[in-house]
Amino acid sequence: MNILCTICGRAGSQGIKNKNIRDFLGYPLPFYTLAALDLFMDKNPDINCDIVVNTDSVELIGLLSRKGLPSVSSIHRRKELGLDSTPKVLVIQNCLVEMEVKTNKRYDMILDLDITSPLRTVADIEALIKKKNQSIADVVFSVTDARRNPYFNMVKKTKTGYERVLSSNFNTRQEAPEIFDMNASLYAYSPEFLKSGKNIFEGSCDIIKMYDTAVLDLDHENDFEMMQAIAQYLFQMKPDFNELFLRVAGYI
Repeated sequence: MNILCTICGRAGSQGIKNKNIRDFLGYPLPFYTLAALDLFMDKNPDINCDIVVNTDSVELIGLLSRKGLPSVSSIHRRKELGLDSTPKVLVIQNCLVEMEVKTNKRYDMILDLDITSPLRTVADIEALIKKKNQSIADVVFSVTDARRNPYFNMVKKTKTGYERVLSSNFNTRQEAPEIFDMNASLYAYSPEFLKSGKNIFEGSCDIIKMYDTAVLDLDHENDFEMMQAIAQYLFQMKPDFNELFLRVAGYI
């Protein structure tokens, strides 16, 4: 099986300055994404993985090109793919098109890993690939159990006051439909769907569930601080997260 692994990140940041190249517990944030792939490839030598970074950041390309790291191809992101309004799926599609030409390969799956979600394990990647192989879905992505439910304990403001986001007569959370949070960590695409240029939800979707406190959206400085606090606990207490940290530390 040939898998294209994409790492996409723009220069700068709206919320956290230069977050894609920030240090996380003393090591560059993108190293955690690279380490997860590195460990996965070590444990799955029968799967051929090519890694590519798509960015307009010279600093990010430099970080991921350091001696001693797994081999990473780079694509300089075109200006029209670096706008605030550019859907990420178009950037991933650009990775596929350019890497097919560069490697002369046909990829069976495209795996996208978000730089700002550093706490993923080999088991998460393996679960994603297994689900994609077993599913008829165009896209499989990672989720966590939602802590709030729009049918039960989430409200919105109206002209007359406040009401549930989604109208219902449910009296307990258990009665309401099961809800998940997309944690923006892992995505697996079929190459044919990716080339169609469609939005994720224009295709058929499936999910895998990840550790429910392992991923936060890194949009503000306090998010970064909380993520590091969670990471310190996981790296000390959970062997699969500890091996990730040890691989990152070994790059320096």
